[in-house]
Amino acid sequence: MRGMGNMQGMMKKMQKMQKEMMQAQEELNAQQFEGAAGGGMVKVTVNGQREVLSVNLDPSVVDPDDVEMLQDLIVVATNEALKKVEETTASTMGKFTQGLNLPF
Repeated sequence: MRGMGNMQGMMKKMQKMQKEMMQAQEELNAQQFEGAAGGGMVKVTVNGQREVLSVNLDPSVVDPDDVEMLQDLIVVATNEALKKVEETTASTMGKFTQGLNLPF
């Protein structure tokens, strides 16, 4: 019956790790990530759930004759913020899956 003790220990470890993963995910979701473009004239802030929280525009980039440039800057800033979310999520959650050999 020694195997049962090992199994219980393994289950406890898995439950602890699952709890830690959920806590890490909640902390990530609450974090804010900022992307900027045009030398900081356009800033986009997103949270860890990839929701856009705010878009800040320097009045000087609001040119009615060149709306396309402003649209491009917003896209660049948004993508930069989302990339930061991805990188932080990968490094934070990667700690948990390291060495587990889980198939993805």
